[in-house]
Parts: sequence; structure tokens; C-alpha cells
Amino acid sequence: MSAKNYSATVVGLDAPRVEVEADISPGLPNFTVVGLPDAACQESRERVKAAIKNSGLPFPHTRVIVNLAPANVRKEGSRFDAAIAAAVLAAAGVINPERLGETTWIVGELALDGRLRHIPGALAIASAAVEQGARSLCLPQDNSEEAAVVRGLSIYPIRTLTELVQHLNNEKIIAPAAETTCEPTLESSEAIDLSQVRGQEQARRVLEIAAAGGHNLLLTGPPGSGKTLLAITLPGILPPLTFGEALEVTKIWSVAGTLPHATPILWQRPFRSPHHTASAISLVGGGTSPRPGEVSLALAAFSFSMSFRNSAAR
Repeated sequence: MSAKNYSATVVGLDAPRVEVEADISPGLPNFTVVGLPDAACQESRERVKAAIKNSGLPFPHTRVIVNLAPANVRKEGSRFDAAIAAAVLAAAGVINPERLGETTWIVGELALDGRLRHIPGALAIASAAVEQGARSLCLPQDNSEEAAVVRGLSIYPIRTLTELVQHLNNEKIIAPAAETTCEPTLESSEAIDLSQVRGQEQARRVLEIAAAGGHNLLLTGPPGSGKTLLAITLPGILPPLTFGEALEVTKIWSVAGTLPHATPILWQRPFRSPHHTASAISLVGGGTSPRPGEVSLALAAFSFSMSFRNSAAR
């Protein structure tokens, strides 16, 4: 017997849909995951088996094959655990396959005891789900507030695999998460602004011109002359983020895994201070598994970059 459901992977800032197929056939007990999975995704076999067993659900003692389609797109990370478990249980007759349609996406990492753990990129996945016609998204409870920023999608916060099975079988329906209030928050009283800079009249004037026109800055000078302090004050004199800009910044931070769990959306303009020995890839992003770099993490609505040079490093 076979069954399928839908999940998503993250490629850059996009989240293409992934079809998770499971097939149970006669043969010696074997659990195989195909579809170009990486090492973390391959290891989902052990997490899924343990989570199903420890949740009191039956795992089929026969040949089980899980395919992640399209097979030519590399699947990375542990976000497919919950979808794989749901597909296997649907193929085994534990979950009603009719509840696993194209309009329902499932993502989440499974702990060995069946809990769903936080995953990076939830906002990007929720945005892609709406764009691709999904109506509901089941994901870990820790990600629900972040994903609920997206409108037009029912976000179901799931704590355990048992809750997911009961929800899909209409045995215990989980209420959708409330939409996250998208209102700018007050700036922290601990934020550094130009009022804490003494003197530096020329540098202050340059900061104001750069902030008004979106210009680049190159700060030079000996150690202790105030370059870092002046740079830190710059976000405080920039205009506040609009909702669209805040959503874009938050999506980048979410995909990079740097979004604080208690912060569903970033309203403060980010400030990054990479070390002078940072590699090119860590600055601009990329790599075998494309990830945002420091330049992307410092995105602030319009192209804005700052370079720092310390005369001692010359």
C-alpha cells in the first residue's frame, strides 16, 4: 500500500514543494529514503522509527520505501521527519490518506520521543505554501508564531507526533494559531544612538548623509577613534521598516537559523559586525548548501553596506 503527503525544502530563500511518498510492500524489514536526501535527511529513518514506536503507534515490520520528489532537487535537513512519519503511517492505515491532500503541508523535526522540534525557515515555507495554493500548514509549535505572520494560511501548531495523527484523523482537531500581530515594536531603551556619541561632528554629519541617501560608508582611523560606535548608531537614524521590508529581513534570518525563537518578526534594522578574518562565503553567502551570508543578514530594505578598516590591520 502507498500514500503521500506534501512538505517543503528550502533552497536559498525559496521553499519548493516536496511530495513525500511512502510505499509498504512484502519483504524483509527495511526502511529506505530516496530522492537525493543529504546525511541529516537520511538519518530521519532512525528518528522516525523511534518516534513512531515511542508514540505508541505501529511501525510496519516489512519493506518501506520513502521517496522525496522531485528527485533531482537535493533535500537537506531534518524538516521532513514529520512528513515522512505521516506518509508511512498513512500507508500502514493508521492515518486516513484522504486527509493528506495537496492543500496540507507538513514540516518538522522529530525527537525520539515523538516531540516536534523547531526548524529554520518556517516563514519562508509558510510564504511559499500560500503562493503554491496550500491552505494549511502543520509545523512545530515553536515555529507557529513565526509562520502565523503570513496571511491566508491556517497554521496548526503541533507538539507531538500523536497530536499530528489525531489531528489528521479528525479525532482531536487542533485549533489554528492566531495571526501574529504585525505592528512595529518600540525600540529597546538599551539601543545605542547618536546621543551617546560625544564630538565627532564631521563623522555624525557623514552618517546622516549616508542614512538619507542610502550611500556606502568606509570608516578609517586608528583603534579607539570611534569607528565601531559610529557604525552601531547608524540603524537608529534610518527610517523604520515597512511590513514588507520587515517580512523580507525576517525571512532571511529565519532561513539562516539566526531568528530568535521569541521574535516572530524583526522590526529593528539589523546590524552585523563580521570579524576581519571572515571568509568570502561567510560574507556574501553561498556554499554547497546555499546559505545567507553577513551581507544578506544585514539587509535593510535598500542596498546599504558598510566597510570597516582598522589601520592596525594594514
